[in-house]
Amino acid sequence: MGLSPLDWLLGLFSLDIGIDLGTANTLVYVRGKGIVINEPSYAAIEKKTRRPITYGQEAKEMGGKAPSHILVVRPLRDGVISEFEITEGMLHYFIGKAHEQSWVPIPRPRVV
Repeated sequence: MGLSPLDWLLGLFSLDIGIDLGTANTLVYVRGKGIVINEPSYAAIEKKTRRPITYGQEAKEMGGKAPSHILVVRPLRDGVISEFEITEGMLHYFIGKAHEQSWVPIPRPRVV
């Protein structure tokens, strides 16, 4: 399956991202820049609503210090996603964070 001319052109300006979603840490690699994010695979969520508050290092630092209505979780266990929705939010967060570091307003990243 070939690329359309538009897809090829957008590919020249897209941010190529590789993600290593690990139980302990999540790494985000950007082509031409190397590893731009290396943060713990943690999420801080509200207990009742399960609404995300923050992810990564900031969430890990909340562990043991957060108020009782905030739960700090590790959404991956033994290399397997155990909290799908939380992991999805964490991926969006890390992709967005890598995308913010780009100096060109890129339409969408290509993720592997």
